[in-house]
Amino acid sequence: MGLYILISVLILIVCVLMVLVVLVQNSKGGGLASNFASSNQFMGVRKTADFLEKTTWTLALSLLVLSLFSIFVIPKSQGKAETTQSEIQKQIDESKSAPIQDFQAPPAQKK
Repeated sequence: MGLYILISVLILIVCVLMVLVVLVQNSKGGGLASNFASSNQFMGVRKTADFLEKTTWTLALSLLVLSLFSIFVIPKSQGKAETTQSEIQKQIDESKSAPIQDFQAPPAQKK
């Protein structure tokens, strides 16, 4: 159970980081990346765009891997689903064998 919670928290962190990176990327109309690139002369606009694109792909791949790994660590029920299924099946069988009752509408009230 602890590993499942850890994987779930990691997936949430990766999702938030991915949203932030996508919002920072430079779009056709200009984005937040252009503001950061102009103030920082160390990295040019092209290098910033390459870094953000690589970061997006890395986060997307890590999200995919974490999601696939979470399948294997999902807590399994200990036969409870089978019990619930058999109880439902028992109720269905009982309702089939029970006589059908006619229900009458309540009498109309006079105003």
